[in-house]
Amino acid sequence: MTLFDMHCHLDFFDDVRSAAAKADEQDLKCFSVTVTPRDFGRAFELLGSRRNIRVGLGLHPWWVADGSCGWEDVALFEQMASGSSFIGEVGLDFGKRCKGSEAVQLAAFERVLATCGHGGKVVSVHAVRAEDAMLDMLERFGTARANACIMHWFSGSSDQLQRAIGLGCFFSVGPKMAASKRGREYVKAIPEDRLLLETDAPAGPGAPASSFDLAGLLSDTLDEIERLRGLDAAARIEQTSERLFSGF
Repeated sequence: MTLFDMHCHLDFFDDVRSAAAKADEQDLKCFSVTVTPRDFGRAFELLGSRRNIRVGLGLHPWWVADGSCGWEDVALFEQMASGSSFIGEVGLDFGKRCKGSEAVQLAAFERVLATCGHGGKVVSVHAVRAEDAMLDMLERFGTARANACIMHWFSGSSDQLQRAIGLGCFFSVGPKMAASKRGREYVKAIPEDRLLLETDAPAGPGAPASSFDLAGLLSDTLDEIERLRGLDAAARIEQTSERLFSGF
């Protein structure tokens, strides 16, 4: 089967082109998200022509929170978004590392969602201790109705999970989510046709990793999903991933 990594950071590899080529040799397809619009430009130049890669236009809340991405970057995101069918990593993070930046994050995320108003985009969403705010905004902008919104490593409450399911969201599950007690319960609760796989790897620029590592993490996560659900989920996950990968 074809494995799909629906949230990874291929531009963090030291040799980006080689990592993508080796992934292709392994029949591995990747939704490679970025963290800033400028990173997207560089990543798209390296990866945009590859048949097994989709590059996401990102505005990560951590970079918004610490000021690495200012309003000029938000404006650049808006400029690039009209030509980008894949958006990510975007979202909100109200955790300890981003304390005090809630207002600027909300303002930036509002502008991100406004760029998705015409629909037809695949959007990978980060939310940490901000799930209600994130879901409120998806509802207000109709983002989940018009686009395929993927909750990356969802860690909210069970009520928030059900709310996201009700909005039509998808969920990308990685090894760390599948290893946690809450994550395992969520794997059993998410509808089969909304489940996706992810690695969120490499961990950062230059972090040691290879395409073989990604494939191994995906296979291990798939095995755990099938163990938890007691059924063969591989074919359905592949089918859902291919539909989103092909442009929703």
